[in-house]
Amino acid sequence: MHTDVNTLFAELWQDYIKMTPSAAKIHQLLGHGAAIINDHIALRTFNIAKVNLSVLAKHFTSIGYVDCGDYKFEQKKLVAKHFEHPDPTQPKVFISELLVEEFSPELQKTIQGLIEQVDVAATTADNFIYSGRHWELDKATYKSLLAESEYAAWVAALGYRANHFTVSINDLPQFERIEDVNQALKDAGFVLNTSGGEIKGTPEVLLEQSSTMADKVVVNFTDGDAEIPSCFYEFARRYPMENGKLYTGFVAASADKIFESTNAMM
Repeated sequence: MHTDVNTLFAELWQDYIKMTPSAAKIHQLLGHGAAIINDHIALRTFNIAKVNLSVLAKHFTSIGYVDCGDYKFEQKKLVAKHFEHPDPTQPKVFISELLVEEFSPELQKTIQGLIEQVDVAATTADNFIYSGRHWELDKATYKSLLAESEYAAWVAALGYRANHFTVSINDLPQFERIEDVNQALKDAGFVLNTSGGEIKGTPEVLLEQSSTMADKVVVNFTDGDAEIPSCFYEFARRYPMENGKLYTGFVAASADKIFESTNAMM
């Protein structure tokens, strides 16, 4: 496993920008040459022992990250945790897993079949969380998963990698309000996720979030290539708690809508 948090995130970023070509353009648009601070990344998986949330989490807890919160998404049949590093300038990590047993026998069998193809040794390798797909997948299987769970189809097609990075609006030199960030993105031609409104959350819940809709990339299936939604970019503005420190958690109702950034179309 990685020993250095900066190296790990640099590798995650390199993989992410391959899947999310718009990210580099958004950096230029919002950063005006200044460094963009990453608020958090998100990872997706299945609750199957070989690849479950805790397997992914070890890649972060081994370099000092600690578990800081639990979340449940009833409708999407997901649970999640978020992790923070003792150094508050390091990105937070949000890891979710699909509750496979809550789906149809067909979906369960499909997912079990995919995970059986994963070499258990690969899951502890340095690069596992940005290693992509470890199994064969055809278009029909992808479509059948998509009919039941967009999340399941996404993980099946794209495997292990950051589902999104997040611009910390609090650290942007030229922008203070999330509304202004959203407007700049729209003016530049980016499509925002409007599920539950362009802005998820409020100052009252101490977190406002928005996101682009996922880029489309060509993915190799066993029976040919197809263009599907890949990864997206999120934008987060955090507000101070009563003790004056910025809120570092997540809001389940908002995250629920952010997940929909990888839907094929709103």
